[in-house]
Amino acid sequence: MDSYDAIRNRTAIIVSFYWVTSMMMVYLNKKLIKSDEFRLNTPIFVAFFQCFVAVIICQVFGFVTRFFKRESSFLIKFDPKLSREVLPLSFCFVAMITFNNLCLRELGLSFFNIGRSLTTFFTIILSYFLLKKTTSISACLCCLVVILGYLLGISSERPMELWMWGLSYCVLASLFCSLNAIITARVLPSVGNNVWKLVYYNNLNSCILFLPLVLCSGDPATIFRYERLTHFYFWFILSLVGLLGFLTSLSSSWEIQMTTPLTHGISGSAKTCLQTSFVVLHLGEVKPLLWWLSNCTVAVGTVAFALVKRSRMKRKFAEQLRYQQVDSMENARPLLSD
Repeated sequence: MDSYDAIRNRTAIIVSFYWVTSMMMVYLNKKLIKSDEFRLNTPIFVAFFQCFVAVIICQVFGFVTRFFKRESSFLIKFDPKLSREVLPLSFCFVAMITFNNLCLRELGLSFFNIGRSLTTFFTIILSYFLLKKTTSISACLCCLVVILGYLLGISSERPMELWMWGLSYCVLASLFCSLNAIITARVLPSVGNNVWKLVYYNNLNSCILFLPLVLCSGDPATIFRYERLTHFYFWFILSLVGLLGFLTSLSSSWEIQMTTPLTHGISGSAKTCLQTSFVVLHLGEVKPLLWWLSNCTVAVGTVAFALVKRSRMKRKFAEQLRYQQVDSMENARPLLSD
């Protein structure tokens, strides 16, 4: 069994990796969809392209490793049965990415990040009904602090900035983000807890599910009329978004595997809180005191939740170590003859 420090350090590395890739992906998505530089008003096509790039990366990586190893977790042979088992996750994944990008198009990045804190509320409720997992009172109190931060963020925005469509997209993005994390935890055993295989099947299914949405949205016509279509820099940024989408999908699945869907949700709230502050400071936006109080509240709730989980993890690890010591002592006890 790994030591407590080894598990803690591995978890910290995975969480940090998820934060970095996710923040970069959100920023570049916003840059593509709504910035003055690109104004590529095709959020569904961008989501489809992210999944397409992820599938290509999985296939290329598997092809390369084939020359070095006959057996490798990166080598994936398509299995229709596994694809069907991952399909519920793919439906949630498609909805999550679609509403995320629609939300980015309708709302400012700072409000989008605060709104995503609703993920915590949905994860607690859905974990109870879908995974039959209860949350401790102390953890629930920490989550309530995070939700309070979300409510403060809502009240700090001027009414004219609260577009109903954007707010609806934001709530739906949070809901499907919670479902995505919970169903990931349920589906992982079906693929032998192989995160690479899960990412491959999930993105492959998502590419197929996105096709009718892309065609119905009218995005192809917009892409063909786009003035930057033949520019190398445009395709470089679009491909970079796809790469970051793949890395975010990989790291988020690892984080869920290492922790729990609720911990992943809290991690996402902390990440969005940090990104919110960076964006506002970078753009030089002037925000009211209540807005900053909202971000600080989310941060305090997140840190408190992390401390609660850390204490529980240490207690659980100590119990497992004690049981192992008892078992080893019983096995080492000499047998008495009749």
